[in-house]
Amino acid sequence: MQMNLPGMLSKKVIVTGAAGRTGSIVFSLLNKDPRFDAVGLVRSEASAKKLIAKTKCNLEEIVVADVTQMEFEKEDENPHPWPYALDGAEAMVICTSAVPQIRKISVIKAMLKIPLNILTPKMKAINFRHLQSKYKPGQYPEMVDYVGQKKQIDLAKKIGVKHVVLVSSMGGLDKHNFLNRIGKDKYGEGHGDILIWKRKAERYLCLSGLQYTILHPGGLIDPPASRTKWNWFWMWTIN
Repeated sequence: MQMNLPGMLSKKVIVTGAAGRTGSIVFSLLNKDPRFDAVGLVRSEASAKKLIAKTKCNLEEIVVADVTQMEFEKEDENPHPWPYALDGAEAMVICTSAVPQIRKISVIKAMLKIPLNILTPKMKAINFRHLQSKYKPGQYPEMVDYVGQKKQIDLAKKIGVKHVVLVSSMGGLDKHNFLNRIGKDKYGEGHGDILIWKRKAERYLCLSGLQYTILHPGGLIDPPASRTKWNWFWMWTIN
């Protein structure tokens, strides 16, 4: 961790979902800047090891905790249900999101159609939007992108965070967006509607009374030029 200049106090920032693709980039950028004291919040020890391997950070800069299991309403039983390492944070960047897995049978079917698709005018060899995906049990959009993010916002209020940055997604007002079909079968049944659940979490944040910034990125990429732009944005947002 870099040291601040003499007399300069760093701002403590919690990055949730810090082991994920976006979260690890955000955490790494903040962790390298002496103006910030970044704390990576992850759900498991496996995620902590993954973050250390990605960013070369120190173990003491990571907190392992499942926010969804914290009971803020039972203060008489446990007045401090969160790790003490999170105390004193001034900002929180929420980077958690449900992550789908492509069904293997869907890939096999798509590969078998490639010869015919190649011979058909204006037809792609593989249309990736037609591949079927699923979410791990308990990791559905409703649980991760709504219930989980609500819990993180509640945590931010409890520990006195002043500013929450929520990394959401474009398309939250379009219920027919193809991303909402992920996790559903051909009849429209299943655990999907990720953009709808993200939008509900946004509304919860807007009504929380916290100062907030909501990002609606499209396709996230991470080449060097993109990282530079993210770097400038994060520093401007939470300063």
